Amino acid sequence: MDLIDKIIDLAIEEDIAGGDITTDSLIPTTSRALATMTAKSEGVISGITVVERVFRRFQDDIKFEVFFPDGSHVKKGDLIMTIEGSYPALLKGERTALNFFQRMSGIATETARYVAELKDFNTRLLDTRKTAPGMRMTDKMAVHDGGGTNHRMGLYDMVMIKDNHIKMAGGITPAVREVRRHIPEGMKIEVETETLEQVREAVATGCDIIMLDNMPVETMAEAVRLIAGRARTEASGNMTIPRLREVAATGVDFISVGALTHSVKGMDISMRIAEKDS
Repeated sequence: MDLIDKIIDLAIEEDIAGGDITTDSLIPTTSRALATMTAKSEGVISGITVVERVFRRFQDDIKFEVFFPDGSHVKKGDLIMTIEGSYPALLKGERTALNFFQRMSGIATETARYVAELKDFNTRLLDTRKTAPGMRMTDKMAVHDGGGTNHRMGLYDMVMIKDNHIKMAGGITPAVREVRRHIPEGMKIEVETETLEQVREAVATGCDIIMLDNMPVETMAEAVRLIAGRARTEASGNMTIPRLREVAATGVDFISVGALTHSVKGMDISMRIAEKDS
């Protein structure tokens, strides 16, 4: 959670910096208030824990009552949570909390749409590294809450040998061989392929996952038959909802979708604050 704390600190710094001039001028620090967060559209909730962390930056003993935990499906009008604390704390944390909450819930909602298309298959939905800079942890938390599966977090926790690596290494075989000399035992190796010839070479290396990148569906199905379970398979490239079922029908283990996080439409969530008797 250290990364999330850093993201929150940066978000608060860019929003408040030296202070909230308007709130500090108008609202007594002793005033109490109750805030309600309500879904203004249908979707899947993600980011409750992040919202709580944001507000606790302004008041340690702020109180939360959560009616829909992360991963819950909500309808328009559903009360998601209430937050009780000082009026200034609620005002100062409002925009930052909603920025996280709306983005994360938007990602979770879109992920759930993709996952629903795969319900009749054993294929799992993967996210990618196409996340907002600095927000990868929260973006991937949201994918998980929407029912997706997190792929590698970054360049450090799994090997991904792509076309430029292959060119520089002189081929798939020497690339895998050289990588194995430098990584810890057990670290997974994935190889990107674009042709059946490359698939055959990748299989021969004993790599863990073979990416089938931008292949026609017929070629992808042939690649899955060729691999025959000797490696896991990941379909990638222009994986839109209309294509999911036909791609999953090829028997691939995973489908990766960058659009889950790089083309986010935030979920509409409102926060209303009312003064409360002390």
